[in-house]
Amino acid sequence: MSSSDRSLAVGVKTYEVRTYGCQMNVHDSERLSGLLEEAGYVRAPEGSDGDADVVVFNTCAVRENADNRLYGNLGRLAPKKAGRPGMQIAVGGCLAQKDRDTIVKKAPWVDVVFGTHNIGKLPVLLERARVQEEAQVEIAEALEAFPSTLPTRRESAYAAWVSISVGCNNTCTFCIVPALRGKEKDRRTGDILAEIEALVDEGVSEITLLGQNVNAYGSDIGDREAFSKLLRACGTIDGLERVRFTSPHPRDFTDDVIAAMAETPNVMPQLHMPLQSGSDTVLKAMRRSYRQERYLGIIRKVREAIPHAAITTDIIVGFPGETEEDFEQTLHVVREARFAQAFTFQYSKRPGTPAATMENQIPKEVVQARYERLVALQEEISWEENKKQVGRTLELMVAEGEGRKDGATHRLSGRAPDNRLVHFTKPTAEVRPGDMVTVEITYAAPHHLLAEGAVLNVRATRAGDAWEKRHVEKAARTDEARKPAGVMLGLPKVGVPEPLPVATGSGCGCD
Repeated sequence: MSSSDRSLAVGVKTYEVRTYGCQMNVHDSERLSGLLEEAGYVRAPEGSDGDADVVVFNTCAVRENADNRLYGNLGRLAPKKAGRPGMQIAVGGCLAQKDRDTIVKKAPWVDVVFGTHNIGKLPVLLERARVQEEAQVEIAEALEAFPSTLPTRRESAYAAWVSISVGCNNTCTFCIVPALRGKEKDRRTGDILAEIEALVDEGVSEITLLGQNVNAYGSDIGDREAFSKLLRACGTIDGLERVRFTSPHPRDFTDDVIAAMAETPNVMPQLHMPLQSGSDTVLKAMRRSYRQERYLGIIRKVREAIPHAAITTDIIVGFPGETEEDFEQTLHVVREARFAQAFTFQYSKRPGTPAATMENQIPKEVVQARYERLVALQEEISWEENKKQVGRTLELMVAEGEGRKDGATHRLSGRAPDNRLVHFTKPTAEVRPGDMVTVEITYAAPHHLLAEGAVLNVRATRAGDAWEKRHVEKAARTDEARKPAGVMLGLPKVGVPEPLPVATGSGCGCD
């Protein structure tokens, strides 16, 4: 008897959420988990692989083959569902918002299809599908409620996403997100700060402010300095040790934001600034409202104000019409900006975007060759920039699950203030995820640093206490189908909770 079957025997229904795409989807999946747990479901054990009573796909529509991937996964679940009366499958996210009725036509065994604007309806739609014994398709055209009003099952006890806006007002020709997420809608500053304070009270010590275009925050109220004011306000919250944000847009990145980053101690010296292309011609075709000189000017100002800042980026190779000269301009910007890391993407058609029907689509072999040249250059720069860290003494926040070889190498892993990944020698003193350790960097690789000497200092934190409490609760559970309920926050009357950070770019390359 499987874990799911045993849980059913005692009247408990299990769920599994599969997430694809960017941080916004990770963020939404924590809310979907919170909704289901509030409705009485418990998370299925790890490795259930579709063995849960409810399987939810939170989809992404950015990649050209996103639908093939979804239908392939749905197809693999069809025989399981046929053999398990009562099992339900739900599909949400951007692909659901885009394809709507197509999903149940291609996969009639799906029970629920819901969009990006009405994720709060999932439990109701599942129950309706069960009672009526037919698929429920409900796609809202506009945001019904800001996601922060929904319950959340957070994956991390010490780090959390905090959404400050949803949607996007840009019209980039390669991106379908604005059509699926809608126009930008900003959240009240008071609600954001109230959520952060509640998170800190629960033990969280690092938050990442999240938005499709995070530094456009304030456009709803006409305050161009709203984002910098928010960063400064985060600096006044006791117990909040680290503040990050993703992803900004060069068009809206103003000097007051740079000043706020430099002058607010808990705002980390890290910036993810999507470039997409270094060619003015390609940027114009992309409808990116900045040009090479504007972009490099931002990088120069950030480095002047925050010398040790690590700057990362997103780059698309092979956009329609990109010439060899255009590509060389991208390489020029990479050399000038000296990114700590770049998330590089080969252009792929996104159905429904203007770029998908543009002339002069670049042959695959040309795109591949350019991509390899870009990756080689960035690897060289990343390694050179990481070598500059050797000899520095850094305070790391101990991370959970970020070092795949930690067990074999007797190391632990953590994140430096600039978000670089550091593997360090395991100290004799107890160290928990969320605690802080001070180390000296001894070796650099292109994508990580090593601190091979003894840890210089260990600082236990409330975040470490929060992780330990959750870990103990999890270990004490006798029902293997049950998992800790996560950090279920019911914020005061002003707003509600959010999720956890990922050390990557936007994931979809559309910022």
